[in-house]
Amino acid sequence: MQPNRSNSEKRPADRLLKMPGKHDRGPIDFKTRIAEHEGEIMAIATRDVVAAQQTATIIQAVEIMTREGFRRLPIVDAGTHRLRGIVTGSDIIDFMGGGDKYNLVQVKHGGNFLAAVNEELREIMTEHPVTMPATGSIADALDIIVNRKIGGIPITDNNGELKGIVTERDVMMVLATEHSRCRVEDIMTSSIRVTTPDTPISKVCEKMVNCRFRRLPVVTDDVLCGIVTATDIMRYLGEGKAFEHLTTGDAAEVMATPVRLLLSGELYTTTPDKNIHEVALEMLRRQVGALPVIEDSHLVGLVTEYDLVKAFSREG
Repeated sequence: MQPNRSNSEKRPADRLLKMPGKHDRGPIDFKTRIAEHEGEIMAIATRDVVAAQQTATIIQAVEIMTREGFRRLPIVDAGTHRLRGIVTGSDIIDFMGGGDKYNLVQVKHGGNFLAAVNEELREIMTEHPVTMPATGSIADALDIIVNRKIGGIPITDNNGELKGIVTERDVMMVLATEHSRCRVEDIMTSSIRVTTPDTPISKVCEKMVNCRFRRLPVVTDDVLCGIVTATDIMRYLGEGKAFEHLTTGDAAEVMATPVRLLLSGELYTTTPDKNIHEVALEMLRRQVGALPVIEDSHLVGLVTEYDLVKAFSREG
């Protein structure tokens, strides 16, 4: 790195020097890391990655993701630890009625949800996920996140062995260390899709998959009453609530639950005039992936981690 570059010439990756990472790993010595054939991406990546095998069941994966608070779970070989695929919250939503993976429930198991959730992960996992090498840079990760809209990137070595994972939240932690000229209204999504409290989970899953969303604001009479995420729906399954009132085991029974039962009591919002630096820090502190934008008591937009990472990258 060139220590004497002006602020306007700095790459986003250079901001890493200003923060310790989400875990205290001591001072970051880039010369040592180069000697170890590791790139700067490993300084912010999660190294001790929780992973599953292809033969684990769908419900086991959902339980792990729910317990750990993950949006994604890498799938590896037991012996070699080579990456074979990944299961994301979107895959689970697809399986629960949102898209083609629901065929596993409807076609193969005739609507028997209990049988379907005990199928192996290989049935719904995404094979050949986008990865990056352990020698990669933060700029490489930023390019994948912004241009390919991938929120979590497994990191592998030359043999395909899983060495870590880096997410858009990890990258945002780096980029949010500098102030910005942008405000929420400059980057938020204003044409947002919403749902209502009594909408069944099945319809919410369909909308999320078809529109490629991970979250939907929940409104009633034009008033925001919550936000439902893919993680909330996954938690409904992973914590066993989906099975509490089952009598037939049929998928329709599971997915008829109104989405209002999944909403938590906490609702964090922001306003259009907020600086995105403040909003990024707020989202990191709250550990949320998006904030509804409220103006004059009305929902006017949504700002996500992806929106923030993209905005910060343009300013770098």
